[in-house]
Amino acid sequence: MWIVFSLLAALSAAVVVTLSKAGIKNVDSSLAFAVQSILIVLVAWSVVAWQGNLPNVAAIDGRSWAFLVAAGVITCVSSLLSFRALALGNASRVSPLDKVSLVFAIVLAAVFLKEKVSWQVMLGAGLMVIGAVVIALAKPVGE
Repeated sequence: MWIVFSLLAALSAAVVVTLSKAGIKNVDSSLAFAVQSILIVLVAWSVVAWQGNLPNVAAIDGRSWAFLVAAGVITCVSSLLSFRALALGNASRVSPLDKVSLVFAIVLAAVFLKEKVSWQVMLGAGLMVIGAVVIALAKPVGE
């Protein structure tokens, strides 16, 4: 099932990029992200409540809180940077470079989480970087 959820997440992310690019045409990118963030908070906590997990908040240990808070701050920074990139560039060129984060995630998981990385994963990551760079450097049609 993780593959299904991963592909649905990828499709959702593609829709978000497209809608965000359309939404920031006449809106500052930081303001646009702030509007989306309010909705993210409301939906996320609604899901937690619906699943009956609100009481579990008290059981989160200090170390987990530290990691989750740090990840939350970095998520905000990442999104603000992504929205700024979308405001300045074409979604079809910004998004592939943004997805190089997958390669960074592989490296960070190997270094900090001690995950084993096979040659196939390394090859795939290399191909992803090459593909992202080719797309980012491609001249838009009509230029």
